[in-house]
Amino acid sequence: MRLNKLLLLMGLVISMASAQEPTLPEDDTLPPDTQVRFVTNLGAFVAELDIGRAPLTVEHFLSYVNAGHYEGTIFHRVIQGFVAQTGGFTSNLVEKPTPADGNVLNESGNGLSNIRGTIGIARGNDPHGGKAQFYINLSDNTDLNPRPTRWGFAVFGKIVEGMEIVDQIGHVDVGARGVFERDVPIQNIIIESVEILNE
Repeated sequence: MRLNKLLLLMGLVISMASAQEPTLPEDDTLPPDTQVRFVTNLGAFVAELDIGRAPLTVEHFLSYVNAGHYEGTIFHRVIQGFVAQTGGFTSNLVEKPTPADGNVLNESGNGLSNIRGTIGIARGNDPHGGKAQFYINLSDNTDLNPRPTRWGFAVFGKIVEGMEIVDQIGHVDVGARGVFERDVPIQNIIIESVEILNE
């Protein structure tokens, strides 16, 4: 009787131990992070998109890339030491159309922080109002991260090549142009082409 209890207890311990072991999927590799090269009239930079942490935002962003939306857009908001923003306006400062239902759910709680060299989806007051426009952090901007009382701005990638070009963009002369009262580069910084490097 005592032996049976002991064997039963040992079997329970073994089954509990095996239940706690993580089970790996058949293919235990995550998809590689997609890299996108932006060629501007000041030079090129490459962004690596974090599909593991921001899957909805990356898919959303790539849909605009594949549609050719970003080609011909300018950096229309550059604040030295803060952000460089693009993806919404042509060189004539005409806003490019986006689908009425083209917003993306806010993924700002994904563990990625708004630090120097990261990219995020721009939005207005609506936390889920992000569409095509995106920004590059020119410095650590952790105030853009989420807090318990409010949504943040979702980071979905980082610059992995050409940060010196981004820094150059971040130091251009800016002023009032078109509908904007400030922060627009005096000389257009145009995205000439966008290429997905590792589809």
